Amino acid sequence: MLNYGLDLSRIELDRALPDLVAEGDELDALVSAHADWSTPTPAEGWTIAHQIAHLASADANVLIALRTPEAFDAVLKRAEAEGSQYADLDAAAGAAKPRSVLLEQWRAGRAEVAAELRDVPLEHGFPWYGSQLTAALMVPLRLMETWAHGQDVFDALGVSRRPTSRLQHVASLGVVGRELSFYAAQLPLPAEPFRVELTGPEGQTWAWGPEDARQRVRGSALDFCLRVTHRRSLAQTDLTAVGEDAQKWLEIARVFL
Repeated sequence: MLNYGLDLSRIELDRALPDLVAEGDELDALVSAHADWSTPTPAEGWTIAHQIAHLASADANVLIALRTPEAFDAVLKRAEAEGSQYADLDAAAGAAKPRSVLLEQWRAGRAEVAAELRDVPLEHGFPWYGSQLTAALMVPLRLMETWAHGQDVFDALGVSRRPTSRLQHVASLGVVGRELSFYAAQLPLPAEPFRVELTGPEGQTWAWGPEDARQRVRGSALDFCLRVTHRRSLAQTDLTAVGEDAQKWLEIARVFL
């Protein structure tokens, strides 16, 4: 299976890659100015150091998948062996490193990932968790994860975050991931099409799906992104749904398995 079987026709890779770099740079500016990385974040048991370590480790795994795909099997076996503790153990190991070492590791890794994804052929598949991926999905996935874990850091520090047009990539993943949401919740996929209309940071409208669809979701792009990345509960957002299936989707929405 390639790209989890998702339709990525609306993913704009030429724009997504520079936005991935910008997303990392924004978070870098925040954490590099903060000396104490032991500050707890909303993720239980995770400090700022854990968040950065997680991003750095994911970048390292992307490089393995791209450069030596045969070696990625070892990454999968470790993930299988550690099960639900995999992310926590991995983040803890990275968080134990000196702040300066971890910061430089993250900076170098994300720069290398951007360079590799810029050069890899769009149709080239490489291994990942549960599927073969192409750059068309990996680029927005890395952007989404950087944004989501960055949100944890912004929340931890009580810093207001200005929404940007980069949210469109995260929102697109949330929309195309609807099938994965129902699959992960072990629910049947609704047969009806959905219409999603989101208001972007500058008042623009981002829309997906047929205009006459009976299942509809509306709200701000920021709240939709916060919801599908599980950074906010549905009750904490302005999102509204028309239709039973659309309401259920907002309750179970996610952008990862």
